[in-house]
Amino acid sequence: MKRMTNYLAAASALVLAAGAQAQDIAIKGEQVHTMAGPVIENGVVVIDDGKIVAVGPAASTAIPAGFEVLEAKVVTPGLVDARSVVGLAGYLNQPHDQDQLDESAPVQPHLRAIDAYNPQEPLVEWLRGFGVTTVHTGHGPGALVSGQTMIAKTIGNTADAAAIVERAMVAANLGPMALTERGKSPGTRAKQMAMLRQALISAKQGDAAKPAGGRSNDDKSNADKPPTLETQVMRDVLAGKLPLLVTANRAQDIMSALRLKQEFGIDLVLDGASEAYLLTDEIKAAGVKVILHPPMTRQYGEFENASFTTGEAMRAAGIPFAYQSSYEGYVPKTRVVLFEAAIAAANGLSWNDALASVTIDAARIIGVGDRVGSLEIGKDGDVALFDGDPFEYTSHAVGVVIDGKVVSTASQ
Repeated sequence: MKRMTNYLAAASALVLAAGAQAQDIAIKGEQVHTMAGPVIENGVVVIDDGKIVAVGPAASTAIPAGFEVLEAKVVTPGLVDARSVVGLAGYLNQPHDQDQLDESAPVQPHLRAIDAYNPQEPLVEWLRGFGVTTVHTGHGPGALVSGQTMIAKTIGNTADAAAIVERAMVAANLGPMALTERGKSPGTRAKQMAMLRQALISAKQGDAAKPAGGRSNDDKSNADKPPTLETQVMRDVLAGKLPLLVTANRAQDIMSALRLKQEFGIDLVLDGASEAYLLTDEIKAAGVKVILHPPMTRQYGEFENASFTTGEAMRAAGIPFAYQSSYEGYVPKTRVVLFEAAIAAANGLSWNDALASVTIDAARIIGVGDRVGSLEIGKDGDVALFDGDPFEYTSHAVGVVIDGKVVSTASQ
C-alpha cells in the first residue's frame, strides 16, 4: 500500500492533465474482481496504450520491464453509472449550471446531452474519485420527452473528448413528474400516452406537419417539408437505433411503458421502476432491461413503495438490471452508485451481483459492455483501486485509472 501511495503522489501532477498520454501500468491487487470470472487472489492487471493486455495471477502474469506498478487491497473495473444527469446538473444548483431540463415544451427529443455536458463540472471529478469511470448521463425527468442521453468517460477537457457514445437513448418520463398544471398538456396520464403515441405515429408516417400534441394541420403544402428534428429522432427510436428510456415508478406507469413497447416494437429500457417488484412476470415477458432507482432514494410521492430489495427481486426473476445515481433536485445533485450498490448488497443481493450492477451489468444495459465494465484483455484500461471491501463504509477509493491514465490519487 505504501508503494502505491508514494507512486500516486509523485504521479499526480502529470496524469490529471486531460491531454496526458496513456501510461504503461501494472496494477496488483490482493483481490482482483474481474467481473468476467472468479476473483483472482494476488492478481495483476496489465495496461498498455490504454487497453488491458493481460489479467491473471501475479505469479504467472508477466509485467513488462519499465511498467509502473500500483498496488491495492481490492481492484475492480471502473464503476459504471447507468443513469445520471451529472455534467448537465451542476453542484452549485443555480440556473446557470442546471441544463438537465428545458421546460419550454413537453416533447423535445431533439435536445442532445452532448450540447449541454460540461466535463469540467466539479461533480464529474467528485464521482471519479469514488471509482466512477463511465456515466450514462443526459436530460432528466420533468418533461414528457426531455431529450437525449450520452455516455461519457469521467475525464476530458471537452464533451467531445469525454463522449464514447454521443447519442445513447431518448429520455421519456411517465407519471406525476411529467404532468403539467393550469390546463397545459399533458395534464393526465392518458394525455401523456396519447402524446407519446402521436410522436411515434407522426414519425412512422413521415408526418412532419402534425405536432406531438396531436393537433392536425390541414395545410397541404406542409406535406413536402423535410422532417423536423423531433421527427428524425423518433424515427431513430422506431428503427431501433435509439432505445426509449422511460422513467416510470408506479406500477400503472410501468405497464403503460410496456404497452407502448408492444404497440410499436421499440427498444425500451425502464428507468426508476420503484414498483418493478410488483410486475416481475410482465417485465420479464416483455424482455425489458431495467435501470433501477438508487436504493437510498427518498421514499415519498411516487417512490413511497420503493424497496431496498428490488434488485434481489430482479435478479431472482432473471431480469437484467443495473443501479444508477439518478437525478437529485437538491445538492450535491448526484448520488454515488458505489454506495447504492452497497445498500443492495446489505439487503438480499449477493456481493458479486451488487458489484456487477455498477460494472459489467450496467455497461451491458447501456450498450458499452464490449469496452468497459470488466477487466478483460482488449477492453479499456479503466480500473478502481480500494484499500478494503468497496462496500464497507470504512474503505476508501485510493486510485482510479481511466484509459490507462491515473486520474485520481486522493483517498476518498
